[in-house]
Amino acid sequence: MCRLALFDIDGTLLSTGGAGRRAIKEALVEVYGTCGSADNFPFGGKTDPQIVRELLLEEGVSEDVVERNLDLFFARYLRRLRQQLSRSQLRLYPGVKELLSTLAETEGMFLGLLTGNIKEGAWIKLRAFQLGKFFRMGVYGDDSADRYKLPRIAVERASKQFKKTFQGRDVVIIGDTLHDIRCASSIGARTVAVATGWTSLTQLRKHKPDFLFPDFSDYQEVVKAITAE
Repeated sequence: MCRLALFDIDGTLLSTGGAGRRAIKEALVEVYGTCGSADNFPFGGKTDPQIVRELLLEEGVSEDVVERNLDLFFARYLRRLRQQLSRSQLRLYPGVKELLSTLAETEGMFLGLLTGNIKEGAWIKLRAFQLGKFFRMGVYGDDSADRYKLPRIAVERASKQFKKTFQGRDVVIIGDTLHDIRCASSIGARTVAVATGWTSLTQLRKHKPDFLFPDFSDYQEVVKAITAE
């Protein structure tokens, strides 16, 4: 068996207690003078650059102004994220550490990230939970603002890094949103969906993931799903 398991972060592995949203809001106000509808805007399944662009364009900020200040925005966002994480209620979801530890020790299993977070933001969050050791590669929101382009980038990157060929159902995408399920479908990968984020078990079920769990507390069953032939 040679299997590539690609994990989403927020809502799948952990909760930052709203730290990411607050950091984005603060950085938007600092750089662009408005955070628009960030309080109620659906972040789930979207990339960080996509979230910023959609929020600002909705407020009438020109695309040129958005793009010109994006690097400054993300520099401010990362600083705010560190501050917010230091005073937020952080929560690792049930079974996550056991699941990752078991998969990391499974022969032929390769772990990676597929997340809308920009790379440095993703790793700030992972380090806060001591999860970084489990992931040797990843694709991020700064690889493409379009989440649906990330799966192919991930497979290419993993194939080069691990010197293995991954295709179709060798790849398993693990996430908490409809976007994760659709991302998997776009490359013929399998999906493990989990209802620990903002999308309910009922909503996820309608989109027919290969496997669906309320959470990862029964981590051995999740391992079986990910490693199933």
